[in-house]
Amino acid sequence: MTHCSDNEEQSDDGAERARNQKKRSKGEKRVSFPPDGQIVSGFAEHRDREAESSLTLTEVMEAYEQSCSRHQVQPREQVLQQLQTKLKSERDEWRKLDSTTVAKTFLSLVLKGQQLRGSACSAQGVCVGGGVKCLDLKGERLDQRSCEALEAVLKSLHFDFINLQAAQLEENGAASLLDMMLYYESTTHLDISDNSSMGTLCWRALAHLIKQSVRLSRLDVCNVAVVDYPAQSLSKALLTSRLTELHLHNAQLSGVPLYTLVSALKWNRALQQLHLTNNLLNSYQDALHLGDLLRYNTTLHTLELSSNAVADDGLEELCDGLRWQTAGVRVLLLRNNQITARGMVHLAKALPLLRVLQVLDLGENLLGNEGMQVIREPLMNCSLLQLGLAQASITCEGAVALAEFLAESRQIQRLDLRHNELKVGGLMALCLALRINSSLEGLDLDHHPPHRSR
Repeated sequence: MTHCSDNEEQSDDGAERARNQKKRSKGEKRVSFPPDGQIVSGFAEHRDREAESSLTLTEVMEAYEQSCSRHQVQPREQVLQQLQTKLKSERDEWRKLDSTTVAKTFLSLVLKGQQLRGSACSAQGVCVGGGVKCLDLKGERLDQRSCEALEAVLKSLHFDFINLQAAQLEENGAASLLDMMLYYESTTHLDISDNSSMGTLCWRALAHLIKQSVRLSRLDVCNVAVVDYPAQSLSKALLTSRLTELHLHNAQLSGVPLYTLVSALKWNRALQQLHLTNNLLNSYQDALHLGDLLRYNTTLHTLELSSNAVADDGLEELCDGLRWQTAGVRVLLLRNNQITARGMVHLAKALPLLRVLQVLDLGENLLGNEGMQVIREPLMNCSLLQLGLAQASITCEGAVALAEFLAESRQIQRLDLRHNELKVGGLMALCLALRINSSLEGLDLDHHPPHRSR
């Protein structure tokens, strides 16, 4: 990372050397001993990091302000406000404890070998282990110096979620920030969406974070073009990453980028949720690649393909892949994909074979009454717990077919029929079915009947 003055170079040089040493040690399979002086300095750096983990939130805020001063930037008010909110919350929780609970808490910390300070016991709030729910920097313009200044926060606290959406990240600053997150294992969920200026250096750092982090479990990279180098970089990282949830909405993944991604995910054994909404996925090549993914990958539990153009032919490819999913996909979201009753023919053949599929959303597709008739009987013999059919062009005839399914089903728990043209006959059929069905917990209907067009 780069720094802005000689003083800050001296103060941060030790931490940077340690980060670089960690990176090298992960990539090389050998052991070497540094000179005595370096061993001593490395031990001191380790003790410094242990001390940093026991800082109070007040001390973290002071360290952040000092870091901003060294880097000649103004402290981000949003950062200070979030830390102040956390500090107030901890103060309130601490004051609620009775004396016995306080004593037990201190005894527990001592037995665990935690370093306690007098200030950590005061109303300033304890920050041992440094856990905070969220660091929200959405919409903040983070230049390189602002990113560098955040190291004082990242090395003292762990976050459940770091939000960098639309942060206008600059190339060098973004790369430094991602390197810090890796070195300090700062978060389990990172959102870096809406940063269209991310360049090669930034994508390289992001790939390294994905590949090496042991804490990062969810990544959102939405509204960013994941094509060419970004697609290749991301795919290589996914071969060995520990990510369990990946959101790539509106990432221009159709065609070669999707093929590159699928080629890696076929061998990935960690990812459980893949969200690909609004990527213009088509009914031929893209659906073929996704069907191929389902043939090889049995780790995915959730596949979201909403607002694409999978259509009937694409659904056939998906169903061919789903037949291999004996212990995999449990949630399949196909809302708004230009699917018609003809596509239900392919789904009807696959449904009885899908013993693990629990959630299926077919809303905003032109399924109509004919589509309900086609899948009525297969629905009775599948494992579905939730079925979404909102805005699927269903009228009373289709409602009757679904009522017959409800009367026979022993598993379905939720059915969504909002924004359909259901009138008295269809609603009466559903009511009769509910007298027989004992599994349904929720039936979503419109509060007011839809207005008929004149």
